[in-house]
Amino acid sequence: MRRKFWLIAVASLTLAIQGCTERVLAPPRIDLKQHEVVGVIEFDCTGQGELGPFLTDRFVDAVRRDQGLVRIVLLGTEAKALADVGQSSLDQNAFKAIGQKHQIRTVFTGNVVVSDVKPSVSVGHSLTYFGVSADVDATLSAQMVETDTGASLWSRSARAVERVGGVEIFGDKSFTFDADNPENAYGRLADTLIEAVTHDFRAHWIRVKKK
Repeated sequence: MRRKFWLIAVASLTLAIQGCTERVLAPPRIDLKQHEVVGVIEFDCTGQGELGPFLTDRFVDAVRRDQGLVRIVLLGTEAKALADVGQSSLDQNAFKAIGQKHQIRTVFTGNVVVSDVKPSVSVGHSLTYFGVSADVDATLSAQMVETDTGASLWSRSARAVERVGGVEIFGDKSFTFDADNPENAYGRLADTLIEAVTHDFRAHWIRVKKK
């Protein structure tokens, strides 16, 4: 009885508070206009295939969704970005060289780590691979780096477990993400990770006191 009373009291208080507030759309916490021109290095993925590039495209779409016109330069893979400036590792010198060559102020980098893949077994005719769909446990980590100093200005990571298609797991337990239709295969996994990671760059609803 006492628990029911408290639930009613909490519900009444919540309704009273909501009656004094209203929902408004707040701007993104991070304004990319202050950091452009922005470069993006294709996200690296522990599994070969199209998951890394697919997540990179989704990331770019999400961060600029509520930002208006933002100048973004796609730099290709990490290997290509480094080769373009004659560097061997993505360190402070490399970021500075990338900034100078492409006239960019900040760079987004990202990494996708797949920690577990549990396939719904479908054995190939040659018995060398299996798996058409699988439950995939993946973590996406991204950061924004200032090219002049190599300092990280922002970072965030997110983890998700989703059923995806287009996964092939080979006899040596290696795997690859590839599909004729990436949207149907791993679009849900990408959306879950990207929505969580890009929150600071998107508009969001908040409650404020009514005037």
